[in-house]
Amino acid sequence: MTLQQLEYIIAVEEYGYFVEAAEACGVTQSTLSLMIKKLEEELDVRIFNRDSHPVSVTEIGRKVIDEARQVLYHSKQLVELTRSEKELSSGDLNIAMTTTVAPVLMAGMFKYMRLRYPALRLRTEEMITSTIITKLKKAEIDMGILTAPVNDPDLLVIPLYYERFFAYVSPENAMARQESLERDHVLDNPVWIMRDGVRLFDRSMLRPGEVFTYEKMYEGGRVGILLQIANESGGITIIPETHLKLLPASVRNCLKPIVNPVPKRTICLAIRKDYIHEQIMNIVIRSIKAIIPYELWDSVIMSEYLRL
Repeated sequence: MTLQQLEYIIAVEEYGYFVEAAEACGVTQSTLSLMIKKLEEELDVRIFNRDSHPVSVTEIGRKVIDEARQVLYHSKQLVELTRSEKELSSGDLNIAMTTTVAPVLMAGMFKYMRLRYPALRLRTEEMITSTIITKLKKAEIDMGILTAPVNDPDLLVIPLYYERFFAYVSPENAMARQESLERDHVLDNPVWIMRDGVRLFDRSMLRPGEVFTYEKMYEGGRVGILLQIANESGGITIIPETHLKLLPASVRNCLKPIVNPVPKRTICLAIRKDYIHEQIMNIVIRSIKAIIPYELWDSVIMSEYLRL
């Protein structure tokens, strides 16, 4: 069994066709097919169902491929141990972010990396929280930026910053004249959310004693969509604090603080517990500190350099 064979089966799983996988790996189809066949013979299993188009993965094949990703991840970690500090500031860096975080951080992080670490090739994706956690554990991404708590024993979680939530109130709504809104009063109004599609909030969504949080009400899409619907319906929607600077003045004038209690969330960085790229982790944290106002930082990231 070789690392190359593991790379081949992952490529076939990703592309669905042996021809495209071979091209991506820079080998002929016959070479790739032969190497995969030898691996199947060595393991005495059938990894792919070649009768389907595109090629499908067998049940045992799925387990083999998941394990192959882990093996390749650790092999790359081993190589990284021998690289110099300068070299550690280069290479590929794959980061996934939740949809409510990406608009705030993504552009600034690309600018920061381009100016200070041009050899570090940043790639970002937007995902829901459960997908980020799954991909981290499978070593398909390097880092995840999401809302705490993560509650997964296999991951190391570093709190980055805190932010409050504000209510956007349509000028046509009677509550637009108030200086602030109590949480329970907000929930008595037509609050537009994006969970399982855009719809109005229903108190039945909350279990007894459960706190209303923005993350429970917003799984995807953009804040702008909710603002537009709230305006056209005379309703309300909820906006996280770091999004305020992205909004035009006309929108900010319609924002109201929520009180009694003040709703907040913590944004964190999640990595695997066996992650070893300490310098790159600190580069990412510094890029976020360059974007997020100091007063929102968690005390953990106030130090100049964090140790794994």
